[in-house]
Amino acid sequence: MSIMVNKDTRLMVQGITGNEGLFHTQQMLAYGTKVVAGTRPGKGGEWVLDGKVPVFDSCRAAVDATGANVSIIFVSARSAPDAMFEAADADIPLLVCITEGIPVQDMMRVREYLDQKHVRLVGPNCPGLLTPGEAKVGIIPGDIAIPGNVGVVSRSGTLTYEVLYALKEHKLGASTCVGIGGDPINGTNFIDCLDMFESDPSTDKVVMIGEIGGTDEEKAAQFIAKNLTKPVVAFIAGQTAPPGKRMGHAGAIIEGGAGTAADKVKALESAGVRVAKQPEQIPDLLER
Repeated sequence: MSIMVNKDTRLMVQGITGNEGLFHTQQMLAYGTKVVAGTRPGKGGEWVLDGKVPVFDSCRAAVDATGANVSIIFVSARSAPDAMFEAADADIPLLVCITEGIPVQDMMRVREYLDQKHVRLVGPNCPGLLTPGEAKVGIIPGDIAIPGNVGVVSRSGTLTYEVLYALKEHKLGASTCVGIGGDPINGTNFIDCLDMFESDPSTDKVVMIGEIGGTDEEKAAQFIAKNLTKPVVAFIAGQTAPPGKRMGHAGAIIEGGAGTAADKVKALESAGVRVAKQPEQIPDLLER
């Protein structure tokens, strides 16, 4: 079991003929993910990666021909909103958007449309998903994690990799890792993932990686206190950030005194979450 992606995932890659799309498609195929189609307008009928993946002009044509049920998006920030609209109109239930730099106003329109269509989005500006041993949908390195019972959800891409590797070094595996991205308007949040991990019989513990800015972690803490029966360990990036400084992601901005690391740590600890001071402490906290 896992959440969102597994060995039965049939993946479509939007923007497959670009440098990023082609490189990461090769990595996902090598991991064992079933990449069944790619799209690029004007390139329909071609094949890429030595004839392994067919290319279609549109998402609808790709879905009709291959039964794709997840789409990953490797296109420019200018084109990404239209790519998400097109995938939703082709009845793809899960989209993963790697693209960064999409304007907030564009993402507001996309999010409203996807909600109306009941389409789940992971991202944008995210590393995607990894279900170790089953499917890699995104840019998370496959060799840094092993299968296991720890669900991981993170706003930070780089810290995701660090934590997965630390778990592996302690012989702790992940059920699924979800990189939700750090943009202010995204498709899937902490609460969505925590709820799915709570319902997943193969997830026994959860790691949540947050960062300064916004109030998502505080909202997650309230949800954990009321709804989670599984133990949660967390880490908040930016605990040593100087006051008044903007850090990293567009979503990681402290405004009006809200969104500080201290606020988030306090809220999580009040909900019974063990909060690590350093990412490498997470495996020890999980084993207690």
